[in-house]
Amino acid sequence: MELHAPSRWRCIDIISDLHLQESDSATFEAWRHYLEHTAADAVFILGDLFEVWVGDDVLTLTTGFEHRCAEVLRSAANRLDLFIMHGNRDFLMGPALMQACSATLLEDPAVLAFAGQRWLLTHGDALCLDDTAYMRFRAEVRSTPWQRDFLAKPLPQRLALARGMRTQSEALKHSDTVYADVDSAAANALLHANAADHMIHGHTHRPGKHALDAGRERLVLSDWDLRAQPPRAEVLRLRANATGHASTVERLPPAMAGGAPR
Repeated sequence: MELHAPSRWRCIDIISDLHLQESDSATFEAWRHYLEHTAADAVFILGDLFEVWVGDDVLTLTTGFEHRCAEVLRSAANRLDLFIMHGNRDFLMGPALMQACSATLLEDPAVLAFAGQRWLLTHGDALCLDDTAYMRFRAEVRSTPWQRDFLAKPLPQRLALARGMRTQSEALKHSDTVYADVDSAAANALLHANAADHMIHGHTHRPGKHALDAGRERLVLSDWDLRAQPPRAEVLRLRANATGHASTVERLPPAMAGGAPR
């Protein structure tokens, strides 16, 4: 997928790995406030917006956390362009959710042509090749038969399974598990195949800038966790000058991006 930024875009925000869930009101409120106040012309969310998404039919519930999230997204989409990519937690987000929040579902990977440069956007999990167990799991759950069978289960059963997955995830966070990082050779190959020099991704929760071959670079997004010490919530902002070129990259906390109050 290739997206050419319209000329009216001068400022683009990119965020990832918010892991929104009802039990974490601090992160939800920071995200809500950020979307209400960001000065960006477009916002890209590169996966794991939700801690878990069990299917778009969760929106058939008359009330609930998912409805509040959709309302925040829809309100933001009234004044900016909104793009959302699947992550490893919310890969079941579908067209009904996108319609409900007036967002565009972004393919993974996608190339964004902006400010005279090509930016390759991806969640990042597909490039963590050393985690062979996860790669097998990813291939299974991204398959049409698995998703068809899972979505055929009653919604209460899927919600119960999701609670179990969250419990396992929390246990892993407090263990000594070392997660695989993005494979540099795979990142280089993907950039080369797409004639891009800049990769932006989340997933690994290791924010930073990494040099790759041939002058290429990998920009890693922060996850969001307002309960952590210190709190984590970062916005990667791309700016273009008056001519639409010479972009600059800024890493900002939500408050400086027009988001969470100080």
